[in-house]
Amino acid sequence: MNSAEESQLADIAQGPRIEKVRHELKGRVLHVEKTEYVTPGMKRIHLHGEDLADFASLGADDHIKIVVPTESGERQMRTYTPRRYSAHERTMLIDFAIHEAGPATRWALDAKPGDTLEVRGPKGSSYIVSEIEHWVLVGDETALPAIGRYIEEAAEGTKITAIVTVAGPDEHQSFETKADLTTHWIHRPLTEGDKADYLLEGLKALTLTPETYVWIAAETTIVKTLRRHLVEEQGHAKKWLKAAGYWSAGKADGHASFD
Repeated sequence: MNSAEESQLADIAQGPRIEKVRHELKGRVLHVEKTEYVTPGMKRIHLHGEDLADFASLGADDHIKIVVPTESGERQMRTYTPRRYSAHERTMLIDFAIHEAGPATRWALDAKPGDTLEVRGPKGSSYIVSEIEHWVLVGDETALPAIGRYIEEAAEGTKITAIVTVAGPDEHQSFETKADLTTHWIHRPLTEGDKADYLLEGLKALTLTPETYVWIAAETTIVKTLRRHLVEEQGHAKKWLKAAGYWSAGKADGHASFD
């Protein structure tokens, strides 16, 4: 083995270089500018407000908290990923997967121009600064805002494979990107949104090199199953994997990280 090969193996073992940035945690009151349906099951809310002048979200999967009213009049927080934002233009897009009618979904369904929404965070951003040979993005409808950002913010020529479960062909989304993108849409009923088989079969069909970075977000038990398969059965290094449960069946705002 020559020195170049030894250096490459050392880089693989070390994993990609990750930068972490802390942000001032503050609340922002934003106004609904307009609403639209990206697909029948995904509603996009266009927000604007001067409070976005210093907003920053450096990671494609950063989380913010939105504050929404419940039926009893209380206020609760739910976790979302900004789909797109511009501090210069004072705008933010948030996509809402329309499924169980919790307080955030109800707010999104009823939202109209002029309504207000309080947004908090993100606490911080985590993002990879190393050059990645191949990205594999795996998730369901709730992961699509982050997946969309990864795809659209990727540098020209970046190789990305996306594996996404949705209810049917009407739920496919298109992305504007300079990346070398391959998308596998897998159809399953929403009632089986907590079944791992669909994404697991899609993941098994791929050949993953050691320098493939795999990002997974879906229902928590699914993510645990996929992560276990990659690490224990395929021997994929944990440092080349990021996995998060974006929701948990039967729980409110059940977000979990497995890094």
